[in-house]
Amino acid sequence: MGKRELLLDKLEGVPEPLLDEVLDFVDFLKARRSNEGMETAIASESSLSKDWLRPEEDEAWQNL
Repeated sequence: MGKRELLLDKLEGVPEPLLDEVLDFVDFLKARRSNEGMETAIASESSLSKDWLRPEEDEAWQNL
């Protein structure tokens, strides 16, 4: 079995909520290889925005 097939086989067992993280990681790897710093920022934005948009984050940064 090739690496692609092995990866696809493993993805079958990943719970639905974790698939967003897997997609973000794949996007990150692709962006890292492209040598364009902006693509890395964009690839991580969806993953990081989950934390940025929390009320706790707003509270932590309100004094800056």
